[in-house]
Amino acid sequence: MNTKPVFTSFEEIDHRLKILKLQRQIEMEQIKLHVRGAKKNIVPVAMMGGVGKWSKRLLISFLSKKILKKFR
Repeated sequence: MNTKPVFTSFEEIDHRLKILKLQRQIEMEQIKLHVRGAKKNIVPVAMMGGVGKWSKRLLISFLSKKILKKFR
């Protein structure tokens, strides 16, 4: 069960808010690092290879549908 914290002073609230703000900043920096890493892993040449395979599958699918329609 998630219990709400009980604060006895405004200083405690301010301290908790500062901690939450710092945690949020750390999480944002981690997200930025993950995005940068993902961008580095996506290489245009690798993408073209993936697109080539994808386009071949699409072309084969399209042609097979056309051929099947002619035989119906």
